[in-house]
Amino acid sequence: MMEFDSTHLWMHFWAIATAATVSAGCALVGSFLVVRRLSLLGDAISHAVLPGIVLAVLAGGRPGGAGVFLGAVVAALVTVWLTNLLGTHAGLAEDAGAGVAFTTLFAIGVVLVSALASRVDIDPGCVLYGILELVPFDTVPIFGLEVPRALLAAATVLVVLVVAAALCWKELVFTAFDPAAARAAGLPVGLVSAGLLVATSLATVASFEAVGAILVVAMLAVPAAAAELLVRRFHRMLVVAVALGVAGSIVGYLAAWRFNTNAAGMIAVVLGIEYLLAALLAPGDGIVARVVSRESLRWRVACEDRLASLWRAEEGDAAALAPRTLLDRLAQARLVFGGRIVPGAAGGLTDIGREEARVIVRSHRLWEAWLGRHVALPLDHLHPPAEWIEHHLGAEVRGRIAADLEGDEGDPHGRDIPPEGFPSRPADAPTQ
Repeated sequence: MMEFDSTHLWMHFWAIATAATVSAGCALVGSFLVVRRLSLLGDAISHAVLPGIVLAVLAGGRPGGAGVFLGAVVAALVTVWLTNLLGTHAGLAEDAGAGVAFTTLFAIGVVLVSALASRVDIDPGCVLYGILELVPFDTVPIFGLEVPRALLAAATVLVVLVVAAALCWKELVFTAFDPAAARAAGLPVGLVSAGLLVATSLATVASFEAVGAILVVAMLAVPAAAAELLVRRFHRMLVVAVALGVAGSIVGYLAAWRFNTNAAGMIAVVLGIEYLLAALLAPGDGIVARVVSRESLRWRVACEDRLASLWRAEEGDAAALAPRTLLDRLAQARLVFGGRIVPGAAGGLTDIGREEARVIVRSHRLWEAWLGRHVALPLDHLHPPAEWIEHHLGAEVRGRIAADLEGDEGDPHGRDIPPEGFPSRPADAPTQ
């Protein structure tokens, strides 16, 4: 294994710093792309810059130099212009226009690399996957310190993106979430959208040397998509996306060094793992949260159904008394433990349990009565919807339904509707 002497330490530091800076810029732009559902635009631009890079090298530019950077930016802007042109004059949807533009330009770049292989010093592998591990060898002196050229370009672009986002924050957010309202309010939606595309071009080109044309889309889309799952406010989403991107870059690079594999690819893998964890553990929309919410609702419904069954048993419906499923038995045991059901083989409702059962049965029968009056449903079709809605009606809705029923005391089946403030047990219920 490689020893960590001072030279190697600086090399790894500069590579990690470059990856983190690139990730921060991509996450910043990617957050706007994700909320506007334009995530794959970065993929389009990252592919389409290839002919610009080839032509810049042919013109005398050196890989990683300012000329190649400028050529890539021009190619990216041509992609944006061509996409808008196809959408405006050819009637193509935005995603279709982007697909036509980036595949055509990328194919032109591939043809140029193949036809001019003897005159163009471009490694196709570096174009696709980047050369993050070699970034520390191409440096420029800054105040006596040799700084990687790719880091300097990425840091410059990051500063430009942060300043632009701060100056145009309201316009960017308004346009991202409601472009129709922004247009009605007089905002230059087209100009803001074009600015976002230019920002995407800058972030993509700055990332090109480090992570290549294929993997830059992971830095643009994945941290922002994961952050969207974790937070609800957009400004927090930006911060979380940048943090996830930087963390993924650091962990991914160290993992690539440890397992001796491509750094950009490993960074994309780590970002994907971050998204999977966010999808699993997000507090509101995560898989675990949804499962817990669904099972909690199922458990609450089982407990409330058990209370309602015992209420109906007190009214004389003996068939409702016995638990029918394992879930019913577990719910009954929980209700006994919680003081809602009297312990014992013939356990009935306690006063607390009877009050909760009254609310459930009242909700059920009010809804059946309302459906029977206002909806043309057969009598035997009233129970299923009422059985579902009884667990979700609040006091206000029950009051409105009762007022609409004008004091009806029974449901369509002829059973009494328990009124508000019902006494401890039905009049004909047996005493405990």
